[in-house]
Parts: sequence; C-alpha cells; structure tokens
Amino acid sequence: MTSTTQAPGTAAPATPATHAVIDPAILYFGTPVVLLSTVDTDGRPNLAPMSSVFWLGKTAVLGLAARSQTALNLAATGECVLNLPSPAQVDAVDRIALTTGRDPVSARKAAVGYRHEPDKFGRAGLTPLASDTVAPPRVAECPVNLEARLVHAHPLERDSAEPRSIVAFEVHVTRVHVHEDIRAAGTAHRVDPDRWRPLLMSFQRFYGLGDEVHPSRLASIDEEWYR
Repeated sequence: MTSTTQAPGTAAPATPATHAVIDPAILYFGTPVVLLSTVDTDGRPNLAPMSSVFWLGKTAVLGLAARSQTALNLAATGECVLNLPSPAQVDAVDRIALTTGRDPVSARKAAVGYRHEPDKFGRAGLTPLASDTVAPPRVAECPVNLEARLVHAHPLERDSAEPRSIVAFEVHVTRVHVHEDIRAAGTAHRVDPDRWRPLLMSFQRFYGLGDEVHPSRLASIDEEWYR
C-alpha cells in the first residue's frame, strides 16, 4: 500500500489542472516568425511573414497556402530566403501582415482586409541585400538570413471542398548569415542563445523569448555532434 503521509516542512504537490476538449480553428501554439523572401520568374521580389516552419538539420519545412504569391514563386523558381526577425523588427513585420503579392486579391482575403502590395520591402521599411547562393534578396535588418533551395513540395489535403490548398515545402539551407552580435563569443559557427531573441507568433499575437527557464541536459552534447 502506498503511503500518503506528507513529510514535515514540505509543500503538498499541486493538483494538475483539468483538461477540456476544444476544437480551435488554428493550432499556432508558438513558433518563430519568418519573413520569407522569394522572386517570381521575372525577378520581382516578394516578402511574406509566416510562422508555419520547423527545422531538421539543414532542412526547413515551410507550410504555405498553395495559391499565395510566395508559394507560386517558390514552386516556380525553387529558391527563397528565410529571414528571422527579432522583436526589434515587429513593427516592420506587422506593416505587411495584411498585404499580398497576388493581383487581383482573392475575394476571401479581400473580405478580411488584405490588399495588394507590389513593394513589400518598401512597405515594411526594410532593406534588401543580395544573397550569395540564391536569387531572392535577404533582409538586412533581420539578425538571421537562411538562403535555401527547394527540395520537394508536399501538397496537403485539408478538406474535400478545397483539396491541396496547403503545401509543405521542404527546402535545404545553402547559406547562413547572422548579425555579429548574436554569434557566440570565441566561436566561428555558433549562435549564442542568450543573445538571439526570435520574434514568436502564438495564436495571431507577437511575443518575444524570455530568459532561459531551466538548463537542458542536451546542452552537454557539443553542437558539432549534430553536423
């Protein structure tokens, strides 16, 4: 039989919160914001904020609406740059949040306030920089620029009424640029997580990253092991 006697001077364990079954329209529990730059087949640049992204090694997976200008550009040219803003760029990101490179704007997007913007860099007040390995420009103000090439596009079935409306783009990172002030001191190829503060999106709201809450046992593994 298990004893329930509480040791003297210790606090009683907290009672776990009760779960509720819900059906949210979105599942954005918190991911980094990315300003994804692409070019169309005529070389015109587009810049789009997005946050459906994750990384595995040098591979990034991007979730995009199949009919967005960014998705069309990426499918056509096979190149992009993932520009990672910090909270310092939140105003710039928000200035292009309800804009689209598509012309005409779809009725669905127009109904919630989207409008066509041919110059996303200008509208955001951001500076384009030439990339090294791909045609789309980088964003000078973003502390991290990841140049990448398309490996594969995976159409996703969302519902029977609008099949293949979302695409998961698998891209390979070909070059990494970082601001010097987030590089780990004394290293050539490492980012200091205490200096790098990504801009995060959680349920349509912007957040910054706080201080480290607990050491991780994974930190005992040298980063080069993953290479």
